[in-house]
Amino acid sequence: MNTLAAIGFGANLGSKVSQIQAARQAVTELPNTVETAFSPLYKTAPHEASGPDYINAVQLIETALSAQTLLGYLQAIELAQGRQRSFRHAPRTLDLDLLLFGDEILCSASLTLPHPRMHERAFVLAPLLDVWPEAFIPGQGAAKELLAQLPPQAVELL
Repeated sequence: MNTLAAIGFGANLGSKVSQIQAARQAVTELPNTVETAFSPLYKTAPHEASGPDYINAVQLIETALSAQTLLGYLQAIELAQGRQRSFRHAPRTLDLDLLLFGDEILCSASLTLPHPRMHERAFVLAPLLDVWPEAFIPGQGAAKELLAQLPPQAVELL
């Protein structure tokens, strides 16, 4: 049985748009995985960090992979594109976050679903709503309502 999953994309170092496009292609090539939608690209100021602006997007996929297996693939794609985890909120060539995996709620040492801070971030919610207008974040509520409640954040369509 396939699960609908949402993946957040971000990059603020190097050829940001090219890195997002290459990562998108890599995800579509994963086994038992099909892209159902990809949001427009957004330019966003770093959130709780410093450094260059980010390019962000959200991809919806249907997959037969488990959430943990999908996360492993996403981390491998990040590493292949030069991701380094030098410190929390460090600038990065690529950041892939598993935001939602069906309606699964999970808290393990390696994966928390839904993504624990996605409901606080306009750079996640705006592109998510582009591809999934009725998105609901388990334990938090409707993404549309959550975005409307956020304080202003610098998020603009590219």
